[in-house]
Amino acid sequence: MNSSEALREFEQAGALQKGHFILSSGLHSDTYLNKSIVSMYPERTARLCKALAEKAGAAIPGKIDYVISPAMGAIIYGYEAARHVGAPFMFLERVDGKFCLRRGFTLEPGARVLVVEDIVSTGLSAREAIEAVRNAGGEVLALACLVDRSNGAAEIGAPVIALAQLKVDAWPADDLPPHLKDTPAVKPGSRGVSQ
Repeated sequence: MNSSEALREFEQAGALQKGHFILSSGLHSDTYLNKSIVSMYPERTARLCKALAEKAGAAIPGKIDYVISPAMGAIIYGYEAARHVGAPFMFLERVDGKFCLRRGFTLEPGARVLVVEDIVSTGLSAREAIEAVRNAGGEVLALACLVDRSNGAAEIGAPVIALAQLKVDAWPADDLPPHLKDTPAVKPGSRGVSQ
């Protein structure tokens, strides 16, 4: 599956949206990728995650011991990618604002881990997830994501394997372009950043 085909999956699900959005980062954008809409459709999700797992498998030499995703938004995609990679799956949760493994999840020192995210924008959640895996003793092989909204510009701290790349502009609230200034903003993200 190439980048255009992956983005077509989002379009066909109605998940590539136009308007005025406040992203999880707090930045504003006129384009939003609603991965939750995509995950409503198991067959679509399986196609995307199988393609992501195949791309990751081709890029990473050797065995992947675990696939780990940050909760909540990437759990479905990480689980499905792990199924196709053939590795156990775990997820990270926030405790006092920091990602960590809970619920009895542990890593052996040096375990080879593929971190799976849904959408990368600024790379903040990805960096936090990678740091948590490293703090737990894992070796992060790469970060795999469905869509890299930064088009490769986000600093992640590990190799990035993106099923699709899409350059989406984003602006701070006090520097909106004219086409967004008079349009009411919607906040679809999940991180809880104040408007």
